[in-house]
Amino acid sequence: MPGKLKVKIVAGRHLPVMDRASDLTDAFVEVKFGNTTFKTDVYPKSLNPQWNSEWFKFEVDDEELQDEPLQITVLDHDTYSANDAIGKVYIDIDPLLYSEAATVISGWFPIYDTIHGIRGEINVVVKVDLFNDLNRFRQSSCGVKFFCTTSIPKCYRAVIIHGFVEELVVNEDPEYQWIDRIRTPRASNEARQRLISLMSGELQRKIGLKVLEMRGNAVVGYLQCFDLEGESGLVVRAIGTACTLDKLSNTSAFLPACNSPSKEMKEIPFNEDPNPNTHSSGPSTPLKNQTYSFSPSKSYSRQSSSSDTDLSLTPKTGMGSGSAGKEGGPFKTLLRQQTQSALEQREFPFFTLTTFPPGFLVHVGGVVSARSVKLLDRIHNPDEPETRDAWWAEIRQEIKSHAKALGCHAVVGYSESTSICEEVCILSASGTAAVLNPRFLQDGTMEGCLEQRLIEEASPPGCGFCHIPYDELNMPFPAHLTYCYNCRKQKVPDVLFTTIDLPVEAIVIGKGCLIQARLCRLKKKAQAEANATSISNLLPFMEYEVHTQLMNKLKLRGMNALFGLRIQITVGENMLMGLASATGVYLAALPTPGGIQIAGKTPNDGTYEQHISHMQKKINDTIAKNKELYEINPPELPEEIVGSPIPEPRQRSRLLRSQSESSDEVTELDLSHGKKDAFVLEIDDTDAMEDVHSLLTDVPPPSGFYSCNTEIMPGINNWTPEIQMFTAVRVSRLSNINPTNQTLNKNFNDLCENLLKSLYFKLRSMVPCCLCHVNFTVALPEDELVQIAVTAVAITYDKNQALQANKAPTEKSQQRASTDNEEQLQFPLELSSDPLSSQPFSPAKATSLEKASPLAEGYLRHRSVPSCTNSTVSVVKMTPLSFLPGAKITKYLGIINMFFIRETTSLREEGGVSGFLHAFIAEVFAMVRAHVAALGGNAVVSYIMKQCVFMENPNKNQAQCLINVSGDAVIFVRESELEMLPVQPSTAAPQPTSSAGDVTT
Repeated sequence: MPGKLKVKIVAGRHLPVMDRASDLTDAFVEVKFGNTTFKTDVYPKSLNPQWNSEWFKFEVDDEELQDEPLQITVLDHDTYSANDAIGKVYIDIDPLLYSEAATVISGWFPIYDTIHGIRGEINVVVKVDLFNDLNRFRQSSCGVKFFCTTSIPKCYRAVIIHGFVEELVVNEDPEYQWIDRIRTPRASNEARQRLISLMSGELQRKIGLKVLEMRGNAVVGYLQCFDLEGESGLVVRAIGTACTLDKLSNTSAFLPACNSPSKEMKEIPFNEDPNPNTHSSGPSTPLKNQTYSFSPSKSYSRQSSSSDTDLSLTPKTGMGSGSAGKEGGPFKTLLRQQTQSALEQREFPFFTLTTFPPGFLVHVGGVVSARSVKLLDRIHNPDEPETRDAWWAEIRQEIKSHAKALGCHAVVGYSESTSICEEVCILSASGTAAVLNPRFLQDGTMEGCLEQRLIEEASPPGCGFCHIPYDELNMPFPAHLTYCYNCRKQKVPDVLFTTIDLPVEAIVIGKGCLIQARLCRLKKKAQAEANATSISNLLPFMEYEVHTQLMNKLKLRGMNALFGLRIQITVGENMLMGLASATGVYLAALPTPGGIQIAGKTPNDGTYEQHISHMQKKINDTIAKNKELYEINPPELPEEIVGSPIPEPRQRSRLLRSQSESSDEVTELDLSHGKKDAFVLEIDDTDAMEDVHSLLTDVPPPSGFYSCNTEIMPGINNWTPEIQMFTAVRVSRLSNINPTNQTLNKNFNDLCENLLKSLYFKLRSMVPCCLCHVNFTVALPEDELVQIAVTAVAITYDKNQALQANKAPTEKSQQRASTDNEEQLQFPLELSSDPLSSQPFSPAKATSLEKASPLAEGYLRHRSVPSCTNSTVSVVKMTPLSFLPGAKITKYLGIINMFFIRETTSLREEGGVSGFLHAFIAEVFAMVRAHVAALGGNAVVSYIMKQCVFMENPNKNQAQCLINVSGDAVIFVRESELEMLPVQPSTAAPQPTSSAGDVTT
């Protein structure tokens, strides 16, 4: 037997009253793993039982340890009738199977029931003893580490990035299975939760096997999704990037190379020795010996006054100007060939990472996406998921061909999603076409020095990724090209769209901002093929409209690039909805965007022309205000650069609707002379006029607030440790009587704007503050009913760019301000700088209607986890970012991937939709925190709520909600505490961590 699982049930507390006669409970516990079940003794008449059971031992294969969850069921003993269920706990054993992860899971877990929510807590201890297994035919993948974060985890370095891994498993959904006996909602929900846990474990194991075949040891950017196909079945699928990671030594982990972006970092080139005394001009050892660490997301305050290459992160050695000016020349060809050979062995050269080390991205081509509409058929054999596999293979091939057309060999920032309504499913995939540095993709047989020199000469620092990878004479689409405004050696497009985070070497002017495009389109109700056909016909137009809106809003803000682009197309019974979110920035390498010019085609009418000129003035004023607001002041180029020839574009891009096809009119409206190029909006009908009005009603955030959907806000780098993660869900009816596209668009737009405004209002005491990683998810549960879920993190920053030494009084004043405004805030503010006084944030307090169950609230308040010093952190930190400002992550304990179902038959009594939803979210937070604390962690990073499915039946006072969350459990140490830790020699092994979370030094 390769493994032994040991479980001990210690005690319970705050159990519900199950015996009305005595107001007490006769509780006992069933412990189940696989097909084996153990029971504790009954502890009579107590709400706080002390079982202190013996060790229950399960002898199992490691394959089972990966697939099966440990199930702990708490029951009330009845002598004359069936035992009543109190609730369950599912524990994932996988984190105990890593060589350097936790050795024990020990702590208080909330007891969860799908009807009543959290019903007390249970103290459990779980251990695993693994034996060496030399069987090469085994089906387990123990030891492969999984990370949700889409960058190389802090304190690891990437030896090789192998590439794309994907897998899916299918099964029948217990909710829709026909069974002989009548089943209760609780039994149905629990059957679904158990099946999903099993499928999730199996999926992770199968992906781990693929990683081992590639000779990797980790999956980074692991994205797992559930497709609830109703009667057709249940599909659980996942994608990720296989890597070989190397743990940094204890000393290296605390060097600037592993810093969070909370401070200015020393810029260490990724092929330099961090020790200046032993600095050499370049690596002279093969890659397998000379490993490189990915630099983390670093500060983006690149407010340069000239095209100064000193801002680059690449080393100065080897940056000869002689051959760099030959537009790439033979170096570029050789680089392309090497990249091609490094990637051509892969079926899909895709990477789910969004943040990369300097030098990894050589060129970025632009966004590539594909969508497909499918009719769901019943899954007849769960062991043969060929149909769903074939669907995704088609989409991926299409993405690959798009990337090839852009002259790119790889797709980075890749993601997949679905939208399902009845029997129709829309499959979507998108990413950013790119040319990569082959040095990170091979097994290190070549010398690094020559390779690095090639990269530097072919790709100037700070702007190389902006240079077009495709052939200028055979462009796949019409584009307006100019010479790079930074190096003046290569061509760049006028606008750049990407799905990745801003590269660390990018030179940015001013600050970024969140840009959203929102769109609703009505469709006729139809069945089967007719429905699929009508959706297929609508999709290309929706995609076009969304891109048009994005382009208009980008120009209106005076910016020229989008990062972190995420487009969701959601299908409902009678409408399609599109929501695109991205972060707009001004890249110094790209040309200054021209304004937006309105041109009318209607007959010469004085009032109409007056109206158009009035609109034109408003647009010009808005652009000027936005440039001032986001501090976009591009430097004046030197005369010798201005005098250099800028090629005239051969053809203009047609990005807006109703652009005239007449060559005469195009000549008349063509204003493309260098930087004065204007983006022409032709007004020819009321719809187009409405589009312009909607542009102008896009209100910027209030003073002191910035927002973005990327990890880091471009232009801000002086973060303070104060962070506040939040989740908000809003369900609303868009229109009741004879809705039109225009009405729906307006209502949807207002709903999103009001949601953002409410967030700004509730966070007003944190000013100056930035909302980072803003993630919107839209669903259409019923006719004209729209549900918007948003997760984000609010981070404060030092507005005066004060030095670190002067930060203490600022933090005190912020704390004082937050205390003064406590009455105004609708939830208490969590201030990390004073862990003893920090109050947890419960989303249950997010609106006046929202209330959490007292047990969840109490659990959040009283849970404490020992940290590296003896102070206690009152709550496990949760953040959607991959780092914690002002802190260092010292250990990754494993992935948290949890799926919960909650149902109620007393919706009105629980505070309506708002009360029910937010009480459930508070319980989810409590359960995630409990599992992290039991692993010995004190934070969850890269947290994401991937699914929130809400269904209600108001006539029957019923509702059901399904939530899927994931993240990485970690141990972090504050930078202030780090200064007190002794520095270990560079050869020191990683420090051991006890189960309680104490780091031994």
